[in-house]
Amino acid sequence: MPSYIITCKPDATDDDVQAVKEHARGQGGEITHEYSLIKGFAVSFPDDTAHTLESHPHVENVEADSKVHTQ
Repeated sequence: MPSYIITCKPDATDDDVQAVKEHARGQGGEITHEYSLIKGFAVSFPDDTAHTLESHPHVENVEADSKVHTQ
């Protein structure tokens, strides 16, 4: 399942963030992590689904989740 990090706009209220989560769930997404330092969350979607989170008015950024390595 592809996973994405969703960052909401800095001026998004808690209700706005909740609306984005509901939008993701409505498109078949499963919230896998909620962040406290940023207004955002991680969401996984089944392989055969498309989502429109980029066009949500409270979303600032959508990026593919990936592993980070240190050297």
